[in-house]
Amino acid sequence: MIERFYLKEFLTFKEAEMDFHPGLVVFTGPSGSGKSILMRSILASVGLENVEAQVCESSVAWSIDEERYGLQNESLNVFRQVKKEKTRYFINNQSTSKSSMEAISSVHLRHLSLKDYSDFEPSSLLSLIDSRIALHSAGHLVLLTEHRTNYTAFKSLSDQLKAIEEEEKNLSDLKEFALFEINKIDTIKPRIGEDEELNLIKKQLSKKEKIESAIAQAQSIFAYESSVSSALGLLEADSAFFDDAMNELRSVFESASERMEELEELSIESILDRIEQLSELKRRYGSVEEALAYRDQKVHELESYENIEHSKGDLIKKIATLKSALDISSQILSKERQSILHETLTTLNSYLGMLYLREATLELEESPLSSTGVDKAVLGLAGTKLDKLSSGEFNRLRLALLAIGVESMQGSGGVLMLDEIDANLSGEESMSVAKVLRHLSTHYQIFVISHQPQLTSMGQQHFLIYKDDESRVRELNENERIEEIARIISGDSVSEEARGFARDLFERSRGLV
Repeated sequence: MIERFYLKEFLTFKEAEMDFHPGLVVFTGPSGSGKSILMRSILASVGLENVEAQVCESSVAWSIDEERYGLQNESLNVFRQVKKEKTRYFINNQSTSKSSMEAISSVHLRHLSLKDYSDFEPSSLLSLIDSRIALHSAGHLVLLTEHRTNYTAFKSLSDQLKAIEEEEKNLSDLKEFALFEINKIDTIKPRIGEDEELNLIKKQLSKKEKIESAIAQAQSIFAYESSVSSALGLLEADSAFFDDAMNELRSVFESASERMEELEELSIESILDRIEQLSELKRRYGSVEEALAYRDQKVHELESYENIEHSKGDLIKKIATLKSALDISSQILSKERQSILHETLTTLNSYLGMLYLREATLELEESPLSSTGVDKAVLGLAGTKLDKLSSGEFNRLRLALLAIGVESMQGSGGVLMLDEIDANLSGEESMSVAKVLRHLSTHYQIFVISHQPQLTSMGQQHFLIYKDDESRVRELNENERIEEIARIISGDSVSEEARGFARDLFERSRGLV
């Protein structure tokens, strides 16, 4: 539930603060006083609406998935939206994103907006039926969970089989292409680093004659080696440095000469041809390493093509086993749903009667196999398509479904927010809505804006929104509530007759008379 709300600087509100109780919380006030603004602000405080308030903040008794969102739970988690240069979002003073705040809040709070058909979707209706079965048979949900697990595996394996069958259509071409690509690279037999080595050889070959000529001319230095050694001896100078240098020079010239002899045996044409082959390979694949990696990929693909028949056979067996299990579980689920369908419809129609609506139809139609079985739940209202209902009828039908859902709930169901759900209803219709909301409030904390005395009298907590120079809000005590109900009945000039009717409504709602 939401235990506290604070608002600062938004449109006609300078500041507002409220402490909330469980149950049915009613907001009333003259038109234009700011009721819808306040409702939007509460939604915005938990990330479900966009407003430009300086601050809007709610303290909530909701548990946060700490691992998923990286947030730590407190005894009360404080959701805050702050607007300065830009809007920022916080939970327990930890910065978070609007999307994360919205994801957390949407699990706990439902805002029933006009013409939201989600409650009438076949999946929602089927879930409602399954919840009612679970009240009497815990094994139903166990079977449903097992069915969903099997269906997920069945769908995954079926997708794999479909991919294999698509591959099979072109298997011959795929094999031929893989072999062609492998052979193209194997014909060249590239070696990592070979292109660098060949380019060095090419560079050396281009300078071979110059190198040989230069070495031949430089060899004359050795004719003076003994003379230099003798001169160093006469000078009584250490000649070791000279001897080492000459030996090093002789070694360099000898290595170079041997290399030139090796190059003599090489064909420059074959070197150039090999360089061109490797260059073509690099142009196609990017590098020798990438060419070899591509070859390995094609070898792996070729192996997978050869194993495809074996894989396909295993998949077909597994899919058949899962399909058999799914057929059995679907039949059991359908039988259990059919067994409770009449009772569910009877209960639904009892709520619709309370709400002054025509009887509904609820049927199970056969549908393709899915994670919930082979059933499709279809709801109708006698004589009228759902998209042709008035907003009042639409909301009352949705309330009836919520009331049925409450019967299957264990513990609190979170928060419902309703904006003028009793608008344009007669007194009897409004009272019927009020009674159903009071019933729902045993499992939900419900926030509702009302302009009708019947729903207002049923509230377990009542806030008045009014406006002088700015919009203000305050909680009403019992006497103030009776006076506000009387104002709703007769307008600003409250008559004693209106006060008497208001007191009667208020006391009846508390079972005092």
